[in-house]
Amino acid sequence: MADYRAELITRFGDRLKKDEPLAKHVNFRIGGPADAYLEAKTTADAVDAIRIARRQHVPWVIIGGGSNVLVADAGFRGLVVQTAFRGWRQEGNRVTADAGVLSAFLARATVDAGLTGFEWAVGLPGTIGGAVRGNAGCFGNETKDHVETIRIYDANADAERLMTWAECKFKYRDSIMKHMNPPPLVLDVTLTLAPGDKKAGKARLDEIVRTRKEKQPHDAASAGCMFKNVVLNGKEDLWKLRQETDIPSDFMEEKSIAAGWLIDQADLKGTKVGDAEVSDKHGNFCVNRGNATADQVMQLVSLIKTKIRNRFGVQLEEEVQLIGF
Repeated sequence: MADYRAELITRFGDRLKKDEPLAKHVNFRIGGPADAYLEAKTTADAVDAIRIARRQHVPWVIIGGGSNVLVADAGFRGLVVQTAFRGWRQEGNRVTADAGVLSAFLARATVDAGLTGFEWAVGLPGTIGGAVRGNAGCFGNETKDHVETIRIYDANADAERLMTWAECKFKYRDSIMKHMNPPPLVLDVTLTLAPGDKKAGKARLDEIVRTRKEKQPHDAASAGCMFKNVVLNGKEDLWKLRQETDIPSDFMEEKSIAAGWLIDQADLKGTKVGDAEVSDKHGNFCVNRGNATADQVMQLVSLIKTKIRNRFGVQLEEEVQLIGF
């Protein structure tokens, strides 16, 4: 362990942090220390750090904005690289953004550049790199709807390569990148948008921000939506649900049940384990009321999944990235 950190320090100096508390770098404000932590300001920083970890046979993980992440109380025994390269450029209707660009910033920047189609992403708290990896979405939109290509660093091949939309194999809150081992480092993303009216775009941004403030908790730290919505695959998925509650028609049309709605139906809002609590404003948010631990969050998650499965016959699946478990 000392050897690999010494090599990282030789490359990055005091920018490499040893035994760094990860709670400082994730929105949940929960998590123990990483043996080594680097905020990568350039793609070269990130690639070099991963190369050192690979050469030293040390585990490593990449995080973006830290918005959809839960870190174990024991932390992470290895290297954590946080992407902080944030350049972007426009060429006509195409926008290429580095992985560390915040999605909300990019939403506003594209409107200012006279483009439309990405306004909805002002509601995403993380980076564009994380958004493409998990096909993030909100307000009826998904990242995949705008992706043209993604440039990645493939650690197995020790090379950069360009992934096309088809190669990404996007699904609901999923892409091939979630299943590659080791996971690729997203370097930048090229989106295809459309010409738009700035005034209309800014009005849409304001509307989304207002809706988000009204419907989502902002009085405590969280990792965003804790669970994926439940995708209905057939009549058998609906049988027990229909015995328990009336399903809204828009859910039936979309063949998807909002996890937050199920949690609300099960009267789980306000349920607590220590300082981890199901938000009383939005059922799909677990919040940190001050000193919540990752263990308390996972106990709360287990309780929610058990209650929903027993009552409705459906299995909730976590949307957050778990690190160190």
